[in-house]
Amino acid sequence: MSVAKDVESDLAPDGRKVTEVAVGVMVQSDGHYLLAQRPQGKPYEGYWEFPGGKLEAGESVEAALSRELHEELGIDVQACELWRTLEHDYPHAYVRLFFCKVTQWNGMPLGREGQAIAWQTLPVDVAPLLPAAIPVLEWLAAEARG
Repeated sequence: MSVAKDVESDLAPDGRKVTEVAVGVMVQSDGHYLLAQRPQGKPYEGYWEFPGGKLEAGESVEAALSRELHEELGIDVQACELWRTLEHDYPHAYVRLFFCKVTQWNGMPLGREGQAIAWQTLPVDVAPLLPAAIPVLEWLAAEARG
């Protein structure tokens, strides 16, 4: 599914611009998923999140995710699907997060921006978690329960 968005068109309830973000929930066949630690100098530095980044004008979610995961982790996405969408109001930005399950990729993920990465299962053993990552963990847990 391709979701092309005009990143300038939406406003948050308080009038701020909505920042649209493609987020990869990279899932291995054994059920482990990848979390990355936010690098120094970014809001919430040191917090753990699912990797991804902002959509550029006219860019599809999948194209943004492929670009961002290549830049951040050095991988090439082979298979992903839009899974869930979540809006979250952070003090520094109002974000609309497009979570995509990434099930196939080429390459070994590496923190190319100096960030730590960790393959996790539930319950996670890294902290602190970025607030918008917590619902994703709940969704993964619900799926695991069937």
